[in-house]
Amino acid sequence: MRRVVIAEDSVLLREGLTRLLTDRGLEVVAGVGDGEALVKTIHDLAAADELPDVVVSDVRMPPTHTDEGLRACVELRGRYPQLNVLVLSQFVEERYASELLAGSTRGVGYLLKDRVAEVREFADAVVRVADGGTALDPEVVQQLLSRSRKGDVLTSLTPREREVLALMAEGRTNAAVAKQLVVSDGAVEKHVSNIFLKLGLAQSPEDHRRVLAVLTYLNS
Repeated sequence: MRRVVIAEDSVLLREGLTRLLTDRGLEVVAGVGDGEALVKTIHDLAAADELPDVVVSDVRMPPTHTDEGLRACVELRGRYPQLNVLVLSQFVEERYASELLAGSTRGVGYLLKDRVAEVREFADAVVRVADGGTALDPEVVQQLLSRSRKGDVLTSLTPREREVLALMAEGRTNAAVAKQLVVSDGAVEKHVSNIFLKLGLAQSPEDHRRVLAVLTYLNS
């Protein structure tokens, strides 16, 4: 059972998230309403050797409702690199997504709050991030890729390879990408290999090349 801490200042939404995730078989061990409380809660759980599998946090929380949630997550990731975090935002904010992805590429997610309404997809994203994967909202990916197309590193990618990379960034497996694009698994594997080659991402046991491919776009 994955253990979750929820940080959301809206009591109604926080309780709704708790119920949604509990119904899907996850254990919500704490719910807080601001960034300071989130940091304290994680410190307390860490001291008891009970870090959660994932933190689900709103980007904007009291007192200023700007970036308290995100800053808390970045701070906690710096202190506890093994902590997985999934942030929720009302709008696509590229700076926040880039900052979150600038550190470790393991166990991170950025979803728009509208995605919560798609219960199965949201719960799957929480589990994926809790297990060390990634989950990026399609609209977030689209904006980040649109911005990054200005970079020289992208000129060698074909339109189909960009489509494949966009779906990879959402956390989809090769099989899921193949189903979405209505192509064979082998075709997707070939596209992925070409993406890694063109972006200069050599195989390494220390790095997750699927996430590094997205980071290459973000930094281009």
